[in-house]
Amino acid sequence: MRFAAWTGLVVGAMMLAQWLVFIAAGQVPEFETEPYAIAFHLVAELATACALIVSGALLLRGRRRAVGFALFAFGMLVYTSINSPGYFAQLGQWPLVAMFALVLVASLAAVVQLLELPAAA
Repeated sequence: MRFAAWTGLVVGAMMLAQWLVFIAAGQVPEFETEPYAIAFHLVAELATACALIVSGALLLRGRRRAVGFALFAFGMLVYTSINSPGYFAQLGQWPLVAMFALVLVASLAAVVQLLELPAAA
């Protein structure tokens, strides 16, 4: 369970950091070209990051229902790990595509770990 908890905490924090860097560096042209689409996307990314951070903290504290919430958060992450790399693949930014592949593998490993816990039944 510690792997799932720390994966949630680290990935959630890194998602927030990555978006802060992209926005601060002016590397989000969609603010000009597709403002509504990027606004909805950012809300989804923020919700995913926050859910991962909260679920990671709940798992580390052994809170009731932490496993269920973590499964929900990792479901959000699995979706974004499959959906988001298409944008970077279109731009030929293959290191970021590889990063998403690693995040997908880690999130699936966390889900497997969480499903093996008795509390998840």
